[in-house]
Amino acid sequence: MSASNTPASVRTELRGPVLIATLDSPPVNALNVELRRGLIAAIEKAEADASVQAVLLVGAGRAFIAGADIREFGQSPQPPSLPEVCNRIEACSKLVVAAMHGHALGGGLEVAMAAHYRLAMRDAKLGLPEVQLGLIPGAGGTLRAPRLMGVGPAVDLMLSGRHMGAVEAQACGLVDRLGDDDSAEVAGLAYALELLQQGASMRRTRDASATSAERSESLATLAKLEAETAKKSRGLFSPLKVIESVRNGLELSFDEALKRERQLFLQCIDSPQRAGLIHAFFAEREVVKVPEARAAQPRRLASVGVVGGGIMGAGIAVSLLDACLPVTMIERDEASIARGRANVEKVYDGLIAKGRMTSEAKAAVMARFSGSISYDALAQVDLVIEAVFEDLDVKKAVFAELDRVCKPGAVLATNTSYLDIDAIAASISRPQDVIGLHFFSPAHIMKLLEIVVPAKVSADVVATAFNLANKLKKVPVRAGVCDGFIGNRILAVYRQAADYLMEDGASPYEIDAAVREFGYPMGPFQMSDLAGGDIGWATRKRRAATRNPKARYVQIADRICERGWFGQKTGRGYYLYPQGSRTGQPDPEVQAIIDAERERAGITPRSFTADEIMRRYMAAMINEGANVVDQGIALRPLDVDATFLYGYGFPRYRGGPMKYADMVGLDQVLADIRTFAKEDPLFWQPSPLLERLVDEGKNFDSLNRAQ
Repeated sequence: MSASNTPASVRTELRGPVLIATLDSPPVNALNVELRRGLIAAIEKAEADASVQAVLLVGAGRAFIAGADIREFGQSPQPPSLPEVCNRIEACSKLVVAAMHGHALGGGLEVAMAAHYRLAMRDAKLGLPEVQLGLIPGAGGTLRAPRLMGVGPAVDLMLSGRHMGAVEAQACGLVDRLGDDDSAEVAGLAYALELLQQGASMRRTRDASATSAERSESLATLAKLEAETAKKSRGLFSPLKVIESVRNGLELSFDEALKRERQLFLQCIDSPQRAGLIHAFFAEREVVKVPEARAAQPRRLASVGVVGGGIMGAGIAVSLLDACLPVTMIERDEASIARGRANVEKVYDGLIAKGRMTSEAKAAVMARFSGSISYDALAQVDLVIEAVFEDLDVKKAVFAELDRVCKPGAVLATNTSYLDIDAIAASISRPQDVIGLHFFSPAHIMKLLEIVVPAKVSADVVATAFNLANKLKKVPVRAGVCDGFIGNRILAVYRQAADYLMEDGASPYEIDAAVREFGYPMGPFQMSDLAGGDIGWATRKRRAATRNPKARYVQIADRICERGWFGQKTGRGYYLYPQGSRTGQPDPEVQAIIDAERERAGITPRSFTADEIMRRYMAAMINEGANVVDQGIALRPLDVDATFLYGYGFPRYRGGPMKYADMVGLDQVLADIRTFAKEDPLFWQPSPLLERLVDEGKNFDSLNRAQ
């Protein structure tokens, strides 16, 4: 046995005929330049030593290789490139085995696929998620994965960005052996020695061949996948480049296909979509960096109460149960508790019907659920989340009960979407324990959690909320108290801009189409129909007393709601939904209401192009986003971006509204606002922050970096 060092991130040790190359670049063995050089050096060392018959690649710490080093994003590439590393591994004249544990993602899986044999420990998670960053696997991944797994599974892995478990990976041919020992090194070494004893050959993935019939079948499968991808990934750049590269791998020599893959990879690097996707990637990681979480430790969080068993309360309960937390639900009577429990069980029954959960697993989850009609059942819980009707007096009554029964130090949270949390906190004896946890519906699916921080809350309560978000696998965004917080406050403004567009001449169907073309899954009027028009109607009536009498107010939505047309749940709203259809049809009667309201308001309708629609829609969103940052409701522009990416369907490849503004140019956005202000100076008031940034030649991202 002997040991020596290649570059510091890769340690080599000769164990009999096997050279063990341990990848050690904490914390997750990201593929930085040192690790790439170390891999090359390890292969060269094996080639030069006649006593070495095999090389074992294994990761130190908690991962094999978790992917690219994000610290190198945006920097000039340094040799060797990852394609060079993978090609050198595959060309090695000694047998190469990759033993994977933890994450083997992106370039990490590409390294493993270049090895001659692959072993995965049962905790391994394998994936090629490059499309989530606007890229394609660029080191032979689009060519080797189909050779190992087949075209269908390989394309699914690349386009979904999902993580595949070790058992599934073995079943589809991506992995040769599962490891059951305590460590990947032990299992990998045993496997390498077994292969040597069997006289195993250098099985190079690039050399895998297919018959003419198999190739034809693969091309047919790919054509079908291409059509599906073009529909599902409308507007995205990299998914179809994955398809193109896989096709090259079927039709060209490996070397030629590898050259083409690199060209496609570089095209993705140059795509403006990549900038948006990279920003989204970083924003998700930066939002958790808040002053309270740095200043305080979270409180104990072992049990949770939920007040309210409606759709939102049940969704919150499911999120908590999925995080292995015991949940006590409070409702006003036994019938309501039964309905609340049924709402929770409905989610799990749906998973069972889809084959994603067993009845036994559901029973184990529901064993952590209990219901009561007495607030006294919450006496010992660590956190309570109120999810009752959106009425300040109703919520204050709930908090009076929580103040009475909950133990000292329990965190008391409200799920309000708009209401004044400072007023709720001031109504009880312990305002320091009160916080807003604004979940988005459906709460067990939507990733965004707005953590709303009232004036008197303790820092450790805020830290507890962020800790809860981590347990729930949510993206938490810190928000200050105002009507609507970050997301709904901004939504109210750009929805107002959409209403002005509608009254001025664009139909709701033209506006929705323009917003979908921009990249949203649905437009604002479709969203209103999905959420229920009565919700917005109630908000408008609540705000009526404080509305500026000089401000323009579009009454079209009120006329529609007065008829009882609240959207999908009533069969019509802005759209018609015949026979319970989920897909709406334009409604001539709605157009007649719009025409009548235009006439009442004395407006002569004019036409708008899709570009004109989106310039107004986005200008309103960006301008109010700037106000939210300027007033400290959001800590940074990236917090606004994360809110809209994870709660409002903003197209990820555009990075969020503030990143989009940077890419368009803040001077252009400000010029648009000033042009629109000539028509309506009260609504189109430029944000002071936007004006300052333009005057100083800065962008929103400069404020992200300043934190």
